[in-house]
Amino acid sequence: MSGFLSLLGWSFLPNLVTGWTQSLYYSITIRAGDPRPQPGSPRFAEHRRRIHILVVTLYLLYTIYETDYDLQRQGTFYTDLSMPSSSTAQEIRSRFRRLAAIYHPDKISKDADPVAASEHYRHLQTAADTLIDPARRFAYERFGPDVVRWTHCTTLRDYMVRGAQVLVPYYAVAAGAMYGLGLLGYLDWGRFERWLVLAVVFVFELHAVTRPTYPAVLSRVINPVMAWAGGRAGYLPFQAVALARKLSVTVYIAFSQIGPLLAADTASGQVLVGGGRKGVSEEAALRQALDRLDAATTGLHADAARLLETEMAPYAGDDEMVARVRGKVKEWLVQNTIRSDPLVRDALGRGFQKRRVDAPAGARGTR
Repeated sequence: MSGFLSLLGWSFLPNLVTGWTQSLYYSITIRAGDPRPQPGSPRFAEHRRRIHILVVTLYLLYTIYETDYDLQRQGTFYTDLSMPSSSTAQEIRSRFRRLAAIYHPDKISKDADPVAASEHYRHLQTAADTLIDPARRFAYERFGPDVVRWTHCTTLRDYMVRGAQVLVPYYAVAAGAMYGLGLLGYLDWGRFERWLVLAVVFVFELHAVTRPTYPAVLSRVINPVMAWAGGRAGYLPFQAVALARKLSVTVYIAFSQIGPLLAADTASGQVLVGGGRKGVSEEAALRQALDRLDAATTGLHADAARLLETEMAPYAGDDEMVARVRGKVKEWLVQNTIRSDPLVRDALGRGFQKRRVDAPAGARGTR
């Protein structure tokens, strides 16, 4: 699912910022000479938990603001033509004529860049042609500027079928990713709530792209508030869908990063998720891994013993020959496996060198 941050970044960067913020917090709130909470103390762990929640929350809020800023900066065909979204086709056609009289390549000054002027005029013409055609206008408001490249679509049904080919795979991949991560144990906290958020966003997008009018929450709440607060152009349905998708990703990250910390236990001086259950589960997992390793070692030892007995089968009943073969095998293992190891050779060399230095003059057996 697009928008998710890398696991490495989310495991390293927030902890780094949290540590720096905690140090800054102590430098401001604790007077010089007074003792600071030490790492490993319950007070230090509680401060770290709260600061980490604050850091992640502020960053997630910033990502939502950044998405809104990008949407406003990119604009729409309406803002490019300086027209409200309620404009009629006749008003858009009349507006384009006035703009063509200014921005047509034959009307620009000689000092202007002809390539840039031609591209800008073609963009205005594309915007006007899209908004004048009822089917293309409906599709543009719901699916965004990508509809310009859907040249094979002519009717409203064609646009809806093409849009469904984009919408359905997105949510199918998102659902598959959530299910797979859940099986791997990465989405333990808020598993039901994640599916609920995905379902809400899917229903909202399905409603936005199929209804003949804008969603009520968009036309009656969000857009009027934006116009009243900052005089900004309201969202089109495809912009609201993009913001809703980004908001859902933000909620998923909040479930992973903030949710477990809300009930974390700091009494032991460590931030233990779920009242310390995380530490217990990790200890149990480590014990299980050691048990599996011991079982594997025992199995390898039994297999080696059976293999050795198989090799000794031709000498059954001849104890002297069996003892000789066992001695040769042991000698081969020592010479070719143990002493050939670089670490063993270095240790033996240092040991022999030390014996030669400390040995008295004339002593033997030091080489």
